Amino acid sequence: MKIVNPWIEVEKIDGIQIMKKIERACRTCYRSEGNISEDSYKNLLKNCINRGHESVLEHEKVSIRMYCDIGVYKDLTRHRFASFSIESTRYCSYDKDKYGNEIKCINPSYIEDKAVYEEWKKSMEEIEKRYMKMKELGATTDMCRLILPHSTAAEVTMTADIREWKHILELRTSNKAHPAIRQLLIPLLKYFQKEMPEIFENVEYDKDFDEKNYAEFRIAE
Repeated sequence: MKIVNPWIEVEKIDGIQIMKKIERACRTCYRSEGNISEDSYKNLLKNCINRGHESVLEHEKVSIRMYCDIGVYKDLTRHRFASFSIESTRYCSYDKDKYGNEIKCINPSYIEDKAVYEEWKKSMEEIEKRYMKMKELGATTDMCRLILPHSTAAEVTMTADIREWKHILELRTSNKAHPAIRQLLIPLLKYFQKEMPEIFENVEYDKDFDEKNYAEFRIAE
């Protein structure tokens, strides 16, 4: 059993261009395309969001990749206006060389109690032993996946439009969200706030969540 850290990777975006494309689509409603200027998108988007006219944000989308535990993607797939491609525990047989002949588990670094952490670790090691034993006995990967824990690591590609990302980040970066999701999505929110402040700057997140537990953040080239 190998303990690994989560990461999140977002495609390189030009936030200003995204917002300008949204502005052009939005101005169709008012036939005010003639009012477009270098920075006219700023007030327009702020006004739309303040009035709840957020459907215009659906014209642009962003894709991310992340390495997370099964529990994280189970929660995120509840957001129905997003698309997911997820590492399949039906077809990825972790006793094979391709997967290092081991189960990888996401490190729950937010568990600060050492005794609790050790119990978690022992549980993961025991599950791996049973998984491998089942494979030795001829069990199919379909059967073996039944015992995989929520901590099992998996790669996920997720795509959503800007409106849905705003909704997801409002919910999943608050202190009410599971810490495993916060550690992935707070860095993404901060990136969006930098790239598209007119849309994301007012999204509140759990500022008390320790940054040392943030997932590694990457920008795909």
